[in-house]
Amino acid sequence: MNWVITGSAGQLGRALRAQLEGLAGARCLAAPDRGALDVGDRAAVRRLLLGLEPRPDVVVNAAAFTHVDRCEAEPETARRVNALGPGYLAEACREVGALFVHVSTDYVFSGESQRPYLEQDLPDPRTAYGRSKLEGEERVWRVGPESLVVRTSWVFGHGRNFIGAILAQVAARRRGEARDPLRVVDDQRGRPTYALDLAAGLLRLVEGGARGLYHLANAGVASWWEVARFCVDEAGSPEIPIERIATAELGLPARRPAYSVLDCEKALGLGVALRPWREAVRDHLRGEALLSSGLPPEAAA
Repeated sequence: MNWVITGSAGQLGRALRAQLEGLAGARCLAAPDRGALDVGDRAAVRRLLLGLEPRPDVVVNAAAFTHVDRCEAEPETARRVNALGPGYLAEACREVGALFVHVSTDYVFSGESQRPYLEQDLPDPRTAYGRSKLEGEERVWRVGPESLVVRTSWVFGHGRNFIGAILAQVAARRRGEARDPLRVVDDQRGRPTYALDLAAGLLRLVEGGARGLYHLANAGVASWWEVARFCVDEAGSPEIPIERIATAELGLPARRPAYSVLDCEKALGLGVALRPWREAVRDHLRGEALLSSGLPPEAAA
């Protein structure tokens, strides 16, 4: 199968490329990041996909404007990338006969539920980011029902993310550059998701012929404080204190969902399930440590 990945420089894009390299019979025809392809430019999207030879079989859209607070200040940019882009990609995929796989988010929900969100639950985004991502889903469905849209949550991998920020704070305290406790919110709950696991799950959904809407995230539920505490302990610094705080104390421009746990039973029905998040975090930390040491990736085996 011939694949195209947009947003290839991001956490998920990198993970998808890594997974495809180990997949027999798979070939990545193009992997443009946002600097190489403006997904909000219909002509550019069409030119890329129709200009490839051979034609792609699968196009995965991992491109997104994910800075939640900047989306509040730049709603038109968010809409261009997160809403218009998926629609244009779906149109071009229909023209070339390729399966379109679009990655969406838990932010399409209000975060006020008392139970995990099902695919059929009514979206109710409370942020510019969430609204733009929901519109992106809707634009994909307007093109036709043959696409695959996968919502996920709390993604971490190689690149900028929450875990990386926590580890940077740990390193600063080890160097004596900071002494105050870490402060991490404990009133948001979700499912942390490892980019490599998500990428593997996406490939399995495609191989299983999945179409329509699915939720996919690592198993288990946590608060950001719980994720931070686990990371700091695993990094060998259990003595570093972490203060529990409320999200409101941060004064952030965008509202965060208090409870955005995704129900992933539908994917499980196709035999696709991601491992517990703690196992995934442990492997991620080991991989990041190897990268920092300069050792080759196979040293993790």
